Amino acid sequence: MVDIELKRDRLTIRFKTQKWEWMIEPRYWRNSILWVALLLVFPAVSYFVSPGLINTMISANLLAAIAIPMSLMTLGTGRVNFGPNFYVGVGGYAAALLSIAYGWGPVATLPFAILTTLFAALIFSPLVIVARGLYYVLLSLLLPFVFFEVTVIYTDIFKGDTGLFGIKPLMDLGNAKINFLVLAYLSIFIMISYLLIVNKIIKSRYGLIMATINDDEEVAHGIGVNINKVKIISFVFAACLIGIVGWFYAHYFSSFSGQTYLTFTFMLKIFLAMMIGGRTQIFGCVVGGYFVAFLEMFLIRTMGPMQAFVFPIILIIFLFILPEGLFGIYRKRRYREYFPTIHVRR
Repeated sequence: MVDIELKRDRLTIRFKTQKWEWMIEPRYWRNSILWVALLLVFPAVSYFVSPGLINTMISANLLAAIAIPMSLMTLGTGRVNFGPNFYVGVGGYAAALLSIAYGWGPVATLPFAILTTLFAALIFSPLVIVARGLYYVLLSLLLPFVFFEVTVIYTDIFKGDTGLFGIKPLMDLGNAKINFLVLAYLSIFIMISYLLIVNKIIKSRYGLIMATINDDEEVAHGIGVNINKVKIISFVFAACLIGIVGWFYAHYFSSFSGQTYLTFTFMLKIFLAMMIGGRTQIFGCVVGGYFVAFLEMFLIRTMGPMQAFVFPIILIIFLFILPEGLFGIYRKRRYREYFPTIHVRR
């Protein structure tokens, strides 16, 4: 028998041993609806006012879509991975090579990009167990650099010096402006999907286990948590989500180059989008992604070549003056839920 219970702030439905709850009080969903509505309206307004902003918005959405799984990986492993762009490169190169070699479109290359990223993540997942502290930081930081060197050495395959071209576009509707508009909404869909999935995981029982590992591994082990299993699952799952973004990059630009995605500069953008938005705050990743993307666009237009020097300096300054990130300013006034902080294991 179905039991429906209506309270002031939530609707609860019970059926046998199952239970579902929905928050109906406006304070739980009002701000989320407003922000999503703003994200959906922005591309349409930019289409008529300044179409160039759509490209910047897509870049912001993709940065956030990388930073969100990065936060989950940090939470589940208790370690900060400094090489997320390695998995962007794996997913992007898998899609690019298959598209060029066999003429496959984005739908056909997506499963192979995910499987390739999954395989690579499984190979390197033991690092979250055997390496700690500075050693883990250095090893994760070296992965994209080593991959970039491989693309240069085997340039006949990866075209490491010039990049791969001739990749099937993500979509072709016959009009460049309409293409950008549709791709903007697709990037929003990917980012919001990641946000919902990761938020659901964090608020679940599994998320509580991850938070325990993040705060104190000895306590987690003492209560019977299989620490190694949770770390590897968190690491591999987050890496696969990041690999999908690499697939998007490859088909979005119809080209892919390690000089763009496997460098320290791109890694710095991802890391600062995660940290400036809010340390391991998944909602802050969206704020951080937009802040980094639009700041870079503003500096390119106003400072030209000097932006390459000024851009990282400004981001690092914000990193020090806002230890809890931009989203932390909001949460100081509206502190409701527990979100774990980053711990780098010794």
